[in-house]
Amino acid sequence: MIQDEQVFSHAQYELIRADADDLRDWLQGSPECVLLKKHHIAHVGIMTAKAPFRVTRTNPSGTYMMACMEGRGLVLLDGRWETLETGQACLLPPFVMNRFKCLPGNEWKFCWVRYSESREQAPLISANTPVMGSYAFAPLHCAIQGLLAEARTEQYPVAMEHWIDMVHQYVLRFSQPQHLDPRIVKLWQNIEKDLAHPWTLPTMAKLAHVSHEHLRRLCRKHLGRSPLQQLTFLRMQRAQQMLASTSETIETIAHAVGYENPFTFSNSFKTWVGWRPSAHRWYSANRILSSS
Repeated sequence: MIQDEQVFSHAQYELIRADADDLRDWLQGSPECVLLKKHHIAHVGIMTAKAPFRVTRTNPSGTYMMACMEGRGLVLLDGRWETLETGQACLLPPFVMNRFKCLPGNEWKFCWVRYSESREQAPLISANTPVMGSYAFAPLHCAIQGLLAEARTEQYPVAMEHWIDMVHQYVLRFSQPQHLDPRIVKLWQNIEKDLAHPWTLPTMAKLAHVSHEHLRRLCRKHLGRSPLQQLTFLRMQRAQQMLASTSETIETIAHAVGYENPFTFSNSFKTWVGWRPSAHRWYSANRILSSS
């Protein structure tokens, strides 16, 4: 099984965190601001890094947004390595393995916002959340810089709350875009209600009242995924919820999210989430017990 890994050599960063409970070395010495908890934010920061910088988190407890400001880096999205370019942002979902790393010989500068979410609360990521896309990073970058500057000096609560609200709103601007094509919104709302249905590209295109190719273009533009990749994403999200909150068998869960063959489901789950369904259930149960 892949283990958590954080290699921060050749990386310079500054951050602010919600509290001192996290004892990892790379967080030590950073200023604290309990007001971050208002929006369930664990920490925010700005980083400039070069190879061999890399991070692997096998079961992160919160959404992670990163916006690339200079250079480029690699991010594991939906089981595949994708290049995050300057002027792009991505959202890495909670409870799914997060991995990102620098390309050799390339300096990578990005800002980030890391949330801390429970399985019971409404997630930041929804059916219509883009996985990767163009993003005007300057406002988010400036808001994080303002928060860091305030944390290093006066730490006025009103000013810090102002910067934190702005940071959160700039994340929402990407994660919950207001100008989605209504056909896309309605399509995925309907599909999410019946994930067990044997959806195909033709049936999805017919439901959205568009051609196959136009549906592909709409999904790529708004979500950063193909229609079939988005379908798999929704199925994996539902499967994770069921594994963590029910005692249903893996075969029953596979059928509930549209897989006739439990082995095919298990392989797909491992590709997207990072480990087998049985391991995910075990980890979820032990995490709940250890925090209770």
